[in-house]
Amino acid sequence: MALRHLSLRDFVIVEQLELDWQDGFTALTGETGAGKSILLDALQLALGARADAIAVREGAPRCEVAAEFDTSAHLGAWLDDNGFTADATLLLRRTVDAGGKSRAWINGSPATAAQLRELAEALVDIHGQHAWQSLTRPAATRALLDAYAALDTAPLARLWNAWRAAARQLDEAQAAQHTLAQERERLQWQIGEVEKLAPAEDEWPELNQRHERLAHAQALIDAARQAASALEEGHGRGRGGEHGGMGAIAALEQAQAALQAQCGIEPQFAPLADMLDACVAQARDAAHSLHAWLRRTEPDPQALAQLDERMAQWLSLARRYRRLPEELPATLAGWRAELARLDSATDLTRLHASVAEAEAAYRAEARRVSQARRAAAPRLAQAVTGAMQHLGMAGGRFAIELPASEPAAHGLEGVAFFVAGHAGATPRALEKVASGGELSRLALAIAVTTSRLGATGTLVFDEVDAGVGGAVAATVGQLLRQLGTDRQVLCVTHLPQVAACADHHLVVHKQSQAHGGAASTTSRVRPVTGEARVTEVARMLGGDPPSPATLAHAREMLAGGTPPAAPPEAPAPPPPAPATAKTRKARS
Repeated sequence: MALRHLSLRDFVIVEQLELDWQDGFTALTGETGAGKSILLDALQLALGARADAIAVREGAPRCEVAAEFDTSAHLGAWLDDNGFTADATLLLRRTVDAGGKSRAWINGSPATAAQLRELAEALVDIHGQHAWQSLTRPAATRALLDAYAALDTAPLARLWNAWRAAARQLDEAQAAQHTLAQERERLQWQIGEVEKLAPAEDEWPELNQRHERLAHAQALIDAARQAASALEEGHGRGRGGEHGGMGAIAALEQAQAALQAQCGIEPQFAPLADMLDACVAQARDAAHSLHAWLRRTEPDPQALAQLDERMAQWLSLARRYRRLPEELPATLAGWRAELARLDSATDLTRLHASVAEAEAAYRAEARRVSQARRAAAPRLAQAVTGAMQHLGMAGGRFAIELPASEPAAHGLEGVAFFVAGHAGATPRALEKVASGGELSRLALAIAVTTSRLGATGTLVFDEVDAGVGGAVAATVGQLLRQLGTDRQVLCVTHLPQVAACADHHLVVHKQSQAHGGAASTTSRVRPVTGEARVTEVARMLGGDPPSPATLAHAREMLAGGTPPAAPPEAPAPPPPAPATAKTRKARS
């Protein structure tokens, strides 16, 4: 999962840059201010770092950064799960406009900065030039040891939060007993009032419908009688007393018989006669149903009065509690649920038991975490001590102590780093006994030790060799080259001893240009080999222009750049889980 290509356009002082990266150890050098760290800033922007308008080159509308990496089956699964296309390579692209607004893409599909950062955890591990500062911060030292031990402390933090939440609930219940009792009494009274009515779900619409029928009972009876009469009886008499009309059923029967009689002559009458026959049957059914309804229906003033009384009870309670009548059943259910919650909150025995149960679960997980830390601490201390012997701290010793502490989200102990700078000295706290140079070398020893454990394909060291020189600087270069045998290593350095050990060498330099009378400065990068590399190493040695002596010294350093056999290492711990963002932050 190594970095293969980095593309910049209008980024800070870089107008345009296309840069290929190789396996092994690559050194980035150049004069102070030439823009070496700009390349790392661009890489971090592509990996989801905070975007800022200051990244846009002056006069340009936006900047663009793209980083291409090898991919893997693990990354392919992540891409599939998050809706991105899994290609042979992984392309991360980010733009920032002059207003500071950024956009991101993963393999051509829009993405969020958070998704870029999540991918970054598996792609790049960055060690900054002030990495030593984290060695004095408890959270950072603890995270470093936990990463070395392949220890996931997220379950411990969740159990801690559960314990704290249970304890807070108990404290609140104890402090609010009087208030809770009053609230409970109020709810009980309200529930009792509404339970006397016993409002059923959907009862109010049914009451309204029944009331409407009873209130208009006579009008409904008159309508039914009139409809039955229209279906079955005539409507008045003609002159001379003869029948002046007939019911609808009789009229339909007469029409059906007339058509049926002529079906033999006109076949088209047959379906019409059938239709009328069906109408007769339906009309008879309707008349029968109307008579049945009339037989069982009559005005009922007593039932109407009872209904009026119940509806009045609904309306009275609704007005009292400022609810709509149809909301009373749901209101009653809500009060019952609230009362149950208050009963639970006032159950101090149960709350005490919940706190005890949560505490026991936390302490069991904390003991497991403590055991893993106690097992990993001496292994890490031994490995760092071994690396110190080759970084100008021969005879020095690194130690890790786990002082007991009050229970916290991180566990039952702290993690403190101690160091003895020379043989025979007693290890003491870093901030009390280590000089700035020693801290830098110790940070590098820890970085080299822990970097061997990570799953990321690319390691970046940004001037972590600050404060060292001479033979120690040569050892730093050799350690970085050893890391480069199975990982891609990128290092920004000012030390010729480190640069001479690199498998590949990139030089960053500034260039001033004039456009229409206005001057501008841009940063450029070029790979150097052969005599060009000799000249750059000679410049780093202090010869500008290089003298024959510095050139000869540079050639000698490059000729001896192949590292000796690897120094003996302490036993390595079991392979850990992939590093997290918090771990990398602690390392840096």
